[in-house]
Amino acid sequence: MIAALECRAPQAVPIWELSFHAWDAASGRHVVLGEEFAALTMQEQDHALHTNAEIIAGVCRDFNFAAVTMPASYWYQAPNDLAYYILPGEVRYLQMKVMHDLVGDDIMLIGNSGGVLGANYDVEFCETLVHAPEKIDEMASNTLRNGLETAKKYRDAGAGAVISSSDIADNSGPFYRPHQMSRFILPYLNDWAQACKQMGLYSILHSDGQLTRYLDDIAATAVNGLQAIDPVAGMDMLEAKKIVGERLCLCGNIDCGLIISGNPAEVFAETTKLLTTCGHMNGLVLGASNAVQEEAPIINYRAMIQAWQDNHPE
Repeated sequence: MIAALECRAPQAVPIWELSFHAWDAASGRHVVLGEEFAALTMQEQDHALHTNAEIIAGVCRDFNFAAVTMPASYWYQAPNDLAYYILPGEVRYLQMKVMHDLVGDDIMLIGNSGGVLGANYDVEFCETLVHAPEKIDEMASNTLRNGLETAKKYRDAGAGAVISSSDIADNSGPFYRPHQMSRFILPYLNDWAQACKQMGLYSILHSDGQLTRYLDDIAATAVNGLQAIDPVAGMDMLEAKKIVGERLCLCGNIDCGLIISGNPAEVFAETTKLLTTCGHMNGLVLGASNAVQEEAPIINYRAMIQAWQDNHPE
């Protein structure tokens, strides 16, 4: 994973998921998160953290994951709803520490720290963007500061990299205009990535949507990786790699919708096509374009892994 994030030639294209929710289906065991975890006693929570780590580590080894994003504070349904894929408060850092104690540096642990402002289609935000941009400056600055505080906690718990999940585009194109990107996004992305590097962390930006217009600008910052390369929005991994070269590691590109609604043959074919086309390039990480959700048939996901194995014979 480190070789890929540094755009060096790895022994094999690494596998990593932005957010993997199918631990139970993949393992035949049960990872305790969300409301179920919050309802446990302290002693029960401690046991659950260790069991969770054992299950996650086992699935990572089974699927040859080079890195894993640990359960975090997103994928919620409402501000106060402890939905499935979260751990409350400081517990998420403890879960990472337990995991690091178990696997060491064999699997890179990744935390979702935030740090970069995303798009906000709310009318009030859009009006502020136009009429009071200095308030957006303040939001971006606060987002950066909070993200770095979180990144440090993850680093201290054993993380090797952090993500800022900051959607700045949709299927039709970027949310921000060039002058807004240059003011509210790119400088903060660079500062976040530089500060993460100083902490000893690699940095990855996640954004859905059609980002081709800004790939060169993102590659010019200090960020190590960009995740999604969203095929639903028309993003093509080969074309994106031609733009960024070895300045930026690109991660993802297997349609997460296909993994949910397609069949194993289709997933296998799409994965094989990606690896055949781009697998020889430095700075590539295989994974779904977004979360691998609970609803995804595990047989479909295993087809992606099988395609990887067929393209990386021992």
